[in-house]
Amino acid sequence: MIDDVAKDFLHGRLRTVREVLIWKLDALSEYDVRRPLTATGTNLLGLVKHMATCEARYFGEVFGRPFPEPLVRWQDADGSDLWASPDESRDQIIDFYRRAWTHTDAAIEELPVDAPGRVPWWPQPDVTLFGVIIHGHADILREQLDGRTGLRAALEAEIDTAARAAHHAKLERAARLISD
Repeated sequence: MIDDVAKDFLHGRLRTVREVLIWKLDALSEYDVRRPLTATGTNLLGLVKHMATCEARYFGEVFGRPFPEPLVRWQDADGSDLWASPDESRDQIIDFYRRAWTHTDAAIEELPVDAPGRVPWWPQPDVTLFGVIIHGHADILREQLDGRTGLRAALEAEIDTAARAAHHAKLERAARLISD
């Protein structure tokens, strides 16, 4: 009984957060939704794309329910799941996110809250649906303080400021290209 209440509550919060994220794009120019706002290039439209990719993977592959469309490779070196290229429209990315929602919603509705899953890229890969639903990120906040990102200090590499600056410049050029 309590499991169903918790699952329903968390699922409802997830639905709300999705709508809020899309709303954050309203009335902003193409440049503003695409321009890099952190040292690693995080931007609003890229965050929508990243969330779509995360939902598709975490509620798909992790529970043996692959997303029915091709996805960018996980954690591509170029961060392609975190930014929108000039040939990706805002509408395409939002539509992708909405398709990911449908896929995720089906998994959450059909699986029990204690359904086992496996996240092979996590240090402790065995998870439950509950654990995946509550999984979150604090990277962007830490990045704003001192540039550090990652899962934990032991996995963090030396910050390559030149590579970050080049990536940031690449995203800035892409954002300006689409807005010109």
